[in-house]
Amino acid sequence: MAWLWTILGICALAAIWGIGIERHLFVIRRESVRILPVGSQAISVLHIGDLHIAPWQKRKLAWIKKLGELAPDLVVDTGDNLGHASSIGPTLTALKPLLERTGVFVNGSNDYHAPELRNPLAYLGGPSKVGHGKKLETARLVGGFTSAGWLDLNNRQGRAVIKGVSINFVGVDDAHDGLDDLATIPNQDVLASGANLVIGVSHAPYLRVIDAMGDAGVDLLLAGHTHGGQVCLPGFGALVTNCDLPRKNAKGLSSWNLGGKTLILNVVAGLGHSIFAPVRFACRPEVRLLTLLPKD
Repeated sequence: MAWLWTILGICALAAIWGIGIERHLFVIRRESVRILPVGSQAISVLHIGDLHIAPWQKRKLAWIKKLGELAPDLVVDTGDNLGHASSIGPTLTALKPLLERTGVFVNGSNDYHAPELRNPLAYLGGPSKVGHGKKLETARLVGGFTSAGWLDLNNRQGRAVIKGVSINFVGVDDAHDGLDDLATIPNQDVLASGANLVIGVSHAPYLRVIDAMGDAGVDLLLAGHTHGGQVCLPGFGALVTNCDLPRKNAKGLSSWNLGGKTLILNVVAGLGHSIFAPVRFACRPEVRLLTLLPKD
């Protein structure tokens, strides 16, 4: 029976680490991508998402507020900011320093509906079923973003000039809940018109979204939703992605050859989790700071 006690002890230690420690170990992941026209100045992009904020999470709220000290040139928020029906005020307060920067955003399902209690083992069987908890005041959240000047990219496009680089943006609403309207993505000629760079934004990195963005000539696609797997195994990685994205691409940068053109995908593992599944294991909560550099 000694082996049984050993296994139980390991499981207990893993639970203590994942529930009590690692989910609070927020980190900034730094990467660089050579994607800008030759001769351009570097552009810093802070990619945030899956904050899943609950009003009592004071440590996380304070950490988010300090992100303003990074002074990024661009903030990209890939949704699921909310984790509780009373989170809109605390979320907008924590994000206030970042709302003073140039920014774009899309929504995730948790920006529309409060989380529901689910069986965590069900995720091993495939992407979670669409669920609709208490309806949230999404318009208040979106209004807080747009009134600060952030571009709403939910099935929309936008444009910004940053350090002399003209950037066209295209986004889709939450693909996990089927709110993505791929028909709103312009064709490559239209989307690239007058732009030095095309950035796509999606909450959930479903393959249909990646394919559509690639067909439209998007250079860099930013997404979240996967939580990086949330629970990973050392040496193996994510167990699931909660969509049809391969597990190996659950977080970080990956390169996709689509129609003879390269699309760079950046997936942020996010800072949070459902209040009903308060755990992170071998997958620290993160934001990602990308430095866009000129091509060689």
